[in-house]
Amino acid sequence: MRFEPSLELNAAFYAEIVEPMIRPVPHAAALLGWGSDVLGYDTARSTDHGWGPRLQIFVADETVDDVRAAIDDGLPESFRGWPVRYSLGDDDPVVHRIDVTTLGDWLADRLGVDPRAGLTSIDWLVIPQQALLGVVRGQLYADPAGELAAVRETLAWYPDDVWLWLLACGWRRLEQEEPFVGRTAEVGDELGSRVVAGRQVREVMRQAFLLERTYAPYSKWLGTAFARLPSAADLTPSLERALDAAVHDDRESALVEAYGLLARLHNNVAPTGHVDPATRLFYDRPFRVLRAERFVDACLAAITDPWLRDLPPVGSVDQFADSTDVLAFPARAARLRAIYESQPGCG
Repeated sequence: MRFEPSLELNAAFYAEIVEPMIRPVPHAAALLGWGSDVLGYDTARSTDHGWGPRLQIFVADETVDDVRAAIDDGLPESFRGWPVRYSLGDDDPVVHRIDVTTLGDWLADRLGVDPRAGLTSIDWLVIPQQALLGVVRGQLYADPAGELAAVRETLAWYPDDVWLWLLACGWRRLEQEEPFVGRTAEVGDELGSRVVAGRQVREVMRQAFLLERTYAPYSKWLGTAFARLPSAADLTPSLERALDAAVHDDRESALVEAYGLLARLHNNVAPTGHVDPATRLFYDRPFRVLRAERFVDACLAAITDPWLRDLPPVGSVDQFADSTDVLAFPARAARLRAIYESQPGCG
């Protein structure tokens, strides 16, 4: 069977099958949320489980049940050769992939909050980037009232103060482990040096996403999405050398090059004024580093919100949590609000 990217398949599925069934009812339709198909990274490999037509249909609360019933009764068994209903296993029910709901309920489930009521700084910090990406990417198939487009515009990127604080926290994470690549190697721990180098490569990549105002996806697609950033062409060679290096000197040299490139990108796009991008020795030790705390200080100085500026630089949920069982479930991530609410005058 010929592979057809999900965004295209579902555009046809909506136009040919679903829209005629619910045409009298005001609604919006889209493919949003979780998955490589939403991000446009799906391939023929993606079809080996749970694959097929799927949509979100957004209607008024009073019409949810009627629209669900119309879709349940009217769906064909397949569309363009793909099953419309599926089961993940012998013990799972056979279901279709059309989610009929209200926009508010879907947003609250997907993000942990309905952004149409406005977002506080804490709201922004506890929504995983991959959840934000799942709303602003994907495709709208119908949006007559413009509500979905308005939500996507609201969520397109962080407010400036939140962005600057996240940049400060990203630089802090880089700064905290810069000298460890050399110190571990100095005591004969080459494996440890490589592990730290890998962590620093990941932090450089994630900082590049922030600097280019682009939400980062979950780990499976981090490299794919990074390769599409304008800065990737410059950064990738040094990051690859850092990962491939067999000895510390080569590893450090590659990372130092990457730090300098990232620092210059910061100076080109961040509203902090110029920060010296030159690398230097770590105190009297023979380890070359950026001393990224200078970029932390510059970001914090540019923030106008005193609550954010004085917040301990723990970062957003994406920056301090690395558990799929947190980041894939926004309601769980929202429980981490307490980390920020303990700061007096929380925003």
